[in-house]
Formats: sequence, structure tokens, C-alpha cells
Amino acid sequence: MKSLRLVFFALWCLSGLLRAQESNPAAAGFNKSASDPEAIAIADQVMQAMGGRTAWNNTRYIYWNFFGSRQLLWDKFTGNVRIDIPKENTVLQIHLHSNTGKAMVRGQVMTEPDSIAYYLDRAKSIWINDSYWLVMPFKMKDSGVTLKYLGKGNTEEGAKADIVQLTFEEVGRTPDNKYHVYVEETSRLVTQWKFLKTIRTPHLVSPPLERLCSVW
Repeated sequence: MKSLRLVFFALWCLSGLLRAQESNPAAAGFNKSASDPEAIAIADQVMQAMGGRTAWNNTRYIYWNFFGSRQLLWDKFTGNVRIDIPKENTVLQIHLHSNTGKAMVRGQVMTEPDSIAYYLDRAKSIWINDSYWLVMPFKMKDSGVTLKYLGKGNTEEGAKADIVQLTFEEVGRTPDNKYHVYVEETSRLVTQWKFLKTIRTPHLVSPPLERLCSVW
């Protein structure tokens, strides 16, 4: 009877894990085969702790300030992004899906095609960087991502956490970078992460540069 109860318990745990994964399906191209099951389960727990996949999908407008240097307004439904850079008196507008838009630089509206293309590419790079730093916990099962479970540790504030590594393959503009994400044991929220950047030159690959960030 005891062994039978253990079997039922194992099946119940498995069914719970499958339900969590179904409610947070991976994006096409997520590297499930190379990812650790523990890390995938943690990614699903993080999504649930933040309000769930449905709430994230239904969120349309996101407005934020990136370290005081610029403000971004992102319409997730249409792909329109506005970037205000007050110190440069610059406003960039881009439609992410068509790479079209407008640019006003130092108070002057850009009209030349080459100039517009240059600033739209800058706008796209800014959005890729700034939005990922903001919403990375929602994107742990994105296309090109591989998740590895690094074990348990402590945040800078001493909270116990599970550590998950994110690496990337052929996605974004800095695919050699990696993240170490700290998921607190109690809240299951990402409260800290380490950003490790690899700088490549034609003849040299430097060691990763590490930056510690806290999620407030």
C-alpha cells in the first residue's frame, strides 16, 4: 500500500509539472533538449509567481525609465516603440516588425534615408537591450534560449535562491552573453541576476565581464 501511495504521489507531481509547462509553453526554438528539467520547472514557477502567462500575454503597454538615461513606451500588440532621450533632445519611433519609423535627433527631424536607417537601427538595439533587462524573467523560455540549473546559493541580501543560467544561440545582437538568474526559494521571483558579457575581437575572446543587478 505504501509503494502504491508513492506511485500516486509521483504521478501527481508529474501531472502538476505538465500542467505548469502547458500554461507556460516554450517559444518555438527554445532549446528544450539541452536544458535541465529543473531549470525549466523553475522558469515555469517564475512565470506563475509573476501573475501567469495569460496576464503577460494580455499586457499591452509597458512604459519604463532605463537608469535615468531614456524612457521607453512599448506597445506589445502592435510592435510600436517610442524612445525619448532627454539629454540628447532625441525621440526615436520604430515599428519592430517592419523596421520603419521616424527619428528626431537633437531637435531636428531626420529626412535622409541613410540617417533614418541608422537611427532606426539604434532604436532597435536600444529596445532589445532595455526591454530584456526589464522583462527577462518573462522570457526564460524564449527562442534560442538554453536553461541550466546551477544549484542553490544566496542573493547579495542573503536570501536563499535557486540559480539558473541562460545562454543564447543565434538570437539577439549579443548571443555570446549569458545570465545567472537568482530565483528566491520562498517567493519564486527573480530578485537578482548576473550579466556576463563576452567581448570578441578578431584574434581574442576576452573572459566574461560580470555585472550584478538587483530586480527592485
